[in-house]
Amino acid sequence: MKTQSLIKFLTPVFQPNVLPNRVSQTAWAILRTLVGLMMIHNGLDKLGNIESFAEAYVSYIGLPFPIFFSYVAAYTELIGSILLILGVFTRPAAFGLFATMLVAMYHHILVAGLSIPYLELSVIYAACFLFFVINGAGLFSTDALIVNWLDANALTQQSKQIMLLEKSYQATPSVDNVETK
Repeated sequence: MKTQSLIKFLTPVFQPNVLPNRVSQTAWAILRTLVGLMMIHNGLDKLGNIESFAEAYVSYIGLPFPIFFSYVAAYTELIGSILLILGVFTRPAAFGLFATMLVAMYHHILVAGLSIPYLELSVIYAACFLFFVINGAGLFSTDALIVNWLDANALTQQSKQIMLLEKSYQATPSVDNVETK
């Protein structure tokens, strides 16, 4: 008896949320917005002194064309963050942001080894971006609106095709109705 009540108590605690309910989707949208807003700051920071960033980070890890890659990182963070906030092209934007965080993590490991205080922020960002690469933007996003619009148009086209098939089927005499001589 106690075991069953314990199971009833623990099941909701451990059961993952697999339903697209409003609470989880709202949290998803909030996470997307907050992480995007924070990353805009990082992109603007890089653009504030691109030469310094190129020397201290990009050249240090040995990438060629440090100024070019510094601009790539800064604009990936700026544009990708805005796309992430709006929830449009979320997976490609999140993938670009995830890639910049992998490079940042590599830089941190070269500088300080596996120092958690030095790595933690880029790892947290990378995990958030990986989440959006895998799961997309969620229901409260421009991506979801686009998919709904595309599905509605596809259904409209499909229903037109079905109606044409039905009309052609009704116009064709059936084998049972044709008299044989």
